Amino acid sequence: MEPLAQTSATRFLTFRIEEQLYALRAADVAEVIRVPAMARVPQGPPALLGIANLRGSVLPVAGLRELLGRKAAPGLSSARAIVLDIGAPVALVVDAVAALESSTVDQIETRQKELSAEGAEKLLGAFAFGATKQVAKILDIKSLLEAAFANLSRGKRVEPKVGAVTRLTQAGTLSTTDAQLLVTFEVAGQEFALPLDVVQEIIPSPAAITAVSRSDDVVLGITSVRDTLLPLLSLRGLLGFLAARELNDREKVVVVKVGNTQVGLVADRARAIIAADLDLVDPVPPVLAARTGGESRIRAVYRGEEGRRLISILSPEQLFREDVMQRLTASHSTQKTQTVETESRSQQEFIFLVFRLGDDEFGLPIDTVVEVAQVPEHITRVPKTPKFLEGVVNLRGEVLPVVDQRRRFDLPQLDNTEGRRLVVIKTERHRAGLIVDSVSDVLRTHEENIEPPPQLTDNVSRLVRGVINLEKASRIVLLLDPTELLTRAEQGLLDTFQAKSAKADA
Repeated sequence: MEPLAQTSATRFLTFRIEEQLYALRAADVAEVIRVPAMARVPQGPPALLGIANLRGSVLPVAGLRELLGRKAAPGLSSARAIVLDIGAPVALVVDAVAALESSTVDQIETRQKELSAEGAEKLLGAFAFGATKQVAKILDIKSLLEAAFANLSRGKRVEPKVGAVTRLTQAGTLSTTDAQLLVTFEVAGQEFALPLDVVQEIIPSPAAITAVSRSDDVVLGITSVRDTLLPLLSLRGLLGFLAARELNDREKVVVVKVGNTQVGLVADRARAIIAADLDLVDPVPPVLAARTGGESRIRAVYRGEEGRRLISILSPEQLFREDVMQRLTASHSTQKTQTVETESRSQQEFIFLVFRLGDDEFGLPIDTVVEVAQVPEHITRVPKTPKFLEGVVNLRGEVLPVVDQRRRFDLPQLDNTEGRRLVVIKTERHRAGLIVDSVSDVLRTHEENIEPPPQLTDNVSRLVRGVINLEKASRIVLLLDPTELLTRAEQGLLDTFQAKSAKADA
């Protein structure tokens, strides 16, 4: 940071941490805002409170209390965030903003021995003002930030046009010759599936739905998703089941593309993402295929869990009657998104599985996800292992280490564990099961929508490889690198598990 001006009076923004008054040069302040909603960054330094969306841009948020080594504030409702203009985008959370004050160079004390810096304070000077001669310490904020965030001084961040995203998608690739990824969901107590390649995304049931006049029970209405009108159709109606009495918060909308039309299929609830062994996928028996009811929508049946779990695989092309398709096509003909969709097809598309830990959302490249399943009731604890290693499970003949992501990220344990899911991931060397609070979405996006993570620390830069900033939905999804979810020590444990498993099979 440049030294204090040696000329005329300098304006300072003053603010408080507890009873202590601090100051920053007004020229280094872009704006003062309420503390925005933030996505917490796992394994980030204590001073990194999270990242936020500021008018479409990703902004790291640092806590001045934490930078100074003090206790975190009990709440942020009365706090303020000072957005800094010091070469790197960052917001600084303080207890309260006081006022704008001016001071001349002869009124500013700069001798270090006189400044009485306490704890981790880094100061440029101090000045007294007002009738009561309050003293405001002028923070060397850039030095404070650089001490806490090693990468802040490494220059401008690099746009992830290829690097970060490419690494994400190439971390591990599933074989497509012997398995097919299926998205499964429940309708009227039965499990159905669609191939992942026809599913655009999975979103919660929208709060606002516009009814369509003179529509049948199949067409529920129209909603808006990211500036696009999305027609909603009932899977219960399409499959010949009785309509549900009312929508609830467990329902999910499976967004699929049929031809040039994007349609939302409303299911009772989402179930899982599985890699279906093609040898266990059977065509529908001819006697059912010849029927004209809901059975004709079923393309094949997957025999999972040794036949105990039968999943009906739907045929998207056969789900809709001709008159319904004509109506949908007509409703889309006036949309302004046709040109955007055409341009998007030529861009590389990325698919992420989105899961939750508390209120925060994280994404994993879909090609590193083997399946999503219920958390097994019985997990065998392994002695002398880290607390976050929940144990091992036998998943269809394979011994799989299970990592509790809440413990891994030092989060408190859940009181209600009913909605937890086991996300089985595959990297180049390992397979592991991650216990998460819930799985919320399958999200498709293009490279241009993926922003780089804040360049603050090496740990954050390695683990968080990108950020999807859905500004209009007030939603930030942190994209994780699966290979970095496990530290070297944990990877060594997995190597040991794999070696023991190999010996047992020999």
